[in-house]
Amino acid sequence: MNRNIARERRMRQITFRREDWKLRFPFTITDHVFTGVEALYVEIAEGGHTGRGEASGVYYLGENGDSMLAQAETVRAALEAGAGRRELLSSLPVGGVRNAIDCALWDLEAKQAGKRVWELADIVPDETYTFGTVGIDTPERMAAAARQIDGDRIKVKLSGEQSVERISAVRQARPGARIVVDVNQGWSFEQLEALAPKFCELRIDMIEQPLPRGGDEALEGYQSPVPLCADESCLDRSEFEAAARRYQMINIKLDKTGGLTEALELARLARTRGLELMVGNMVGTSLAMAPGYVVAQLCRYADLDGALFLEQDREHAMSFENGRVSPPDPALWG
Repeated sequence: MNRNIARERRMRQITFRREDWKLRFPFTITDHVFTGVEALYVEIAEGGHTGRGEASGVYYLGENGDSMLAQAETVRAALEAGAGRRELLSSLPVGGVRNAIDCALWDLEAKQAGKRVWELADIVPDETYTFGTVGIDTPERMAAAARQIDGDRIKVKLSGEQSVERISAVRQARPGARIVVDVNQGWSFEQLEALAPKFCELRIDMIEQPLPRGGDEALEGYQSPVPLCADESCLDRSEFEAAARRYQMINIKLDKTGGLTEALELARLARTRGLELMVGNMVGTSLAMAPGYVVAQLCRYADLDGALFLEQDREHAMSFENGRVSPPDPALWG
């Protein structure tokens, strides 16, 4: 009886909840328009401490708020019994559910240890600057949006139409900015061959995911005048080898990797192989951006402006001033 009582006292308290967050305005990328975020919110309480995590899921893998909530329930018992981050790597696939739970466990571990997450990860934080993102619109409206970006780093979403017109308008609006573009699988290889030299002339730093996931074999042996970055084509370490043959950079997103644990492993693998890195996001509150801040310390570029798209953010939100991202407050995460 006493052993059973002690075991019950050690059991974690688990909270899974779907949350809906509205965007300030519709955000358009190739073949998709976002008007809100369906997030999975996770709390794991143990021994007087509570860890939190959030994920928006991977829309192109079919994840949404309801599907993530249902999948999370499949591991509730294991988490209550004490399952850790390493067990999650084998019991859940990559995606939003594992991300939210993994990040909640990191937060819990940090609070229990009285340390920050980056200390647990043996990372020394430095000043971090994020790109501000411009969604697909008319060239004139994209130029106007670029003028409103706080900071000198701009990420421009493009599709298969008006690519030169749109990026030229942005460059004219912000002649001194560092600009990268994200095509979200929207070009053919022939378009890439034709457009990359023009983008080089426009001083574009990087082209992200120009070709469709699963259809980018033509990049092997192609010498692009502008560095290419894999996003959808590299979810986690299992897809790294193919991506490393085709791209010069990897965009790490925690929803893709299934959490901070795998994200850090992927980042360190890529660095040892000489690939550059960006940390990105799937849009969400500051709770979703906070673990990305840790990954950003290993990356050349950071794209962590997702919370700025929301009508409102969580309490203890991260700040974004002149492109500089503040470390997360311990009351928020980590």
